[in-house]
Amino acid sequence: MADFLRVRREALGPGDVGLPNTRRRRTPGLRREEVARLADISTDYYTRLEQDRAPQPSPGVLRAITRALRLTLDERDHLFRLAGHPPPDRTRSDDHVAPSLLGVLDRLSDVPAQVMTDLGATLVQNDLARAVFGDLTRPRGAAGTVVYRWFTDPSARAGYPVQDHATE
Repeated sequence: MADFLRVRREALGPGDVGLPNTRRRRTPGLRREEVARLADISTDYYTRLEQDRAPQPSPGVLRAITRALRLTLDERDHLFRLAGHPPPDRTRSDDHVAPSLLGVLDRLSDVPAQVMTDLGATLVQNDLARAVFGDLTRPRGAAGTVVYRWFTDPSARAGYPVQDHATE
């Protein structure tokens, strides 16, 4: 798994994931801290994964790394197998966001944008969407859906005019 992570990290450039090309790089690809930030895990933990010194990562961590490294479904399944987990079922709706869709999201830097499931759970947001709506990728289960939050969390309705609440 460590070799696979390193090879996939080195195959991506900052522009491929929506990061600016600011400084010269001594080695090709993304830095470990950039992948860790994109996956929302610690740099130390990602480094240990890439050096084969970490315990088995959870499926949630693997999904986050899948998005950060822009893995295809086949690559995602391979990563899950390397980590000792069965790959997610492809016949059900799952949390995989295609690399091409993540590329579009990366380029939408001047508007808030997010990718949601058919049930209204937010899978990934750009920085502006997080600033406007908050980080909606954290809640899991029913609390992760926009419909559940609309009826249970008054702050979810705060961005809409009161006269529109009955029709939303």
